Amino acid sequence: MTRNGKKSRSLKNGYEKLAFGSVNDAVRLLFGDEPEPAELEKMDFGNIAEIRRLKDGALEIKFYDRLRALDCLRSLSEQGAGDSPLYRALQQCAKETWEEKKDGA
Repeated sequence: MTRNGKKSRSLKNGYEKLAFGSVNDAVRLLFGDEPEPAELEKMDFGNIAEIRRLKDGALEIKFYDRLRALDCLRSLSEQGAGDSPLYRALQQCAKETWEEKKDGA
């Protein structure tokens, strides 16, 4: 796989994690007892953009925008669609059909 292919795959995986990943650990952190450091290391906070402890002791968690991640996934999909053999075959078929209709066949 080329370097650009790896980068594209990595971007896609990252956006998929943001769009579809679980927020269970963040909710457990927000509403549960304060976890031990060893337990924190095992938790998945990949969907979290920011965590803040407020002056009153409350915890504020900001998540990444799932809709924006989905939009980025769609854009990546559209960019790569023109390179796929299936897309090129469909494009060629549509072109031939258009030419046949244009010629009256």
